[in-house]
Amino acid sequence: MRRTAWGALLACALSSAALAERLTLEEALAAATSAHPDRRIAESDLAVARADRQQAESLRDFSLFLDGALRSGRRPNDSLVDAGEWKADNIGRIVARKPLLDFGRSSQAIAAADQGVAARQADLYNVENLRRIDIMARYFDVLLADLQYAADNEFMAVAYVNWDSAQDRFEVGQISQPELLRLEADYQDIRERRNASQQRMRSTRQRLAHAIHRPDQLPAELADPALEDNARPVPAYETLLPWVMENNPRVRALRAQLAATDARLAAIRAERNPVLDAEVVGGAYSRESTTRDDLSVGLVFNIPLYQGARVDGRIAREFALKERSEAELEKTRLELADTLLATLQEIEWLRGSGRGAAEKQIEYRDWALERARAEYELELKTNLGTSMAETQSAKLRRKQVEYRLALALARLEALSGGSLPPVEGARE
Repeated sequence: MRRTAWGALLACALSSAALAERLTLEEALAAATSAHPDRRIAESDLAVARADRQQAESLRDFSLFLDGALRSGRRPNDSLVDAGEWKADNIGRIVARKPLLDFGRSSQAIAAADQGVAARQADLYNVENLRRIDIMARYFDVLLADLQYAADNEFMAVAYVNWDSAQDRFEVGQISQPELLRLEADYQDIRERRNASQQRMRSTRQRLAHAIHRPDQLPAELADPALEDNARPVPAYETLLPWVMENNPRVRALRAQLAATDARLAAIRAERNPVLDAEVVGGAYSRESTTRDDLSVGLVFNIPLYQGARVDGRIAREFALKERSEAELEKTRLELADTLLATLQEIEWLRGSGRGAAEKQIEYRDWALERARAEYELELKTNLGTSMAETQSAKLRRKQVEYRLALALARLEALSGGSLPPVEGARE
């Protein structure tokens, strides 16, 4: 089968809801900020952190409330007639109160909430980086699936021709039945592999559609990206390690969580301190009294004397959370060091022996294809189809190297917080 058959099979492999336009890598990566469930979860966490910050800041807000009571009472007086009678003693007051000093409660609570927002912002940025890498990987999977299908389709065509011609030779007694069965078995194995490749074309497109948050629009055709950044220089491990430890989004989020824990500890300890409020009260009373004022202004203070184990229990909880965050931070740093080294080694390998071997394979297969074409035209051999299939496989191998290199560089940038430090001697 050649290009016409390949196009027909591709059309059959794809869903009827497939996109008609050609999708580029840049367009796919633009979907990293779409309303994907992963991003929505991170945005929800950030919204919760901002609401916590607003709640902490409200501790300093002015408050206004209505205070009242409906009751009756009696008291002794000089009149014997009215002695012992119950009379209304209703109270209605409007109270305005503004905290003046809480000796660290609100300020530390706000500081903790600010660090919580910073941690969630770092997590959101990390999710965006992971989304970009996932979209790139799914995009490359589609391209590789198409190339693999093209190669397997060529091999199947060759195997079919061999088996078909063998049937004619078997009928005239040129080959034995076991040889014919072997050729048919080879054809069926290659056909099975081709059909599996055909299914991967559909499944990889569905995963890409989900990654770019277009589940009902499967991309039919993808543009092969130029991948110009594959040639960018990268710093050495010793230079990049401290940069990653400082700028990695996950590390920044954990550091912010630790700072939030320290601030919450300070806020909890401040609950043992006094509280001073300014208060304005306007009241109305059904019973006159020399101890009641229609309008009063004053300072109200509260000095905790005994709170049981409530403060100590909360402090113990925060210390446990701090210990957990410190352990997570240490674990993350160890994992980052290993991941960074593995990523740099992968880049070095792909740029060195991986790329070199793939290029030499292309060079050899191009030469072999030209030779096979010349022999075919001279009717010396009939291995042109096999040479074309092996050339497709060589091209697939080269693309695999370049796509892996692009993903490794994207992971390296994500580990570094979105940007790499300058490389000494490299051109801008």
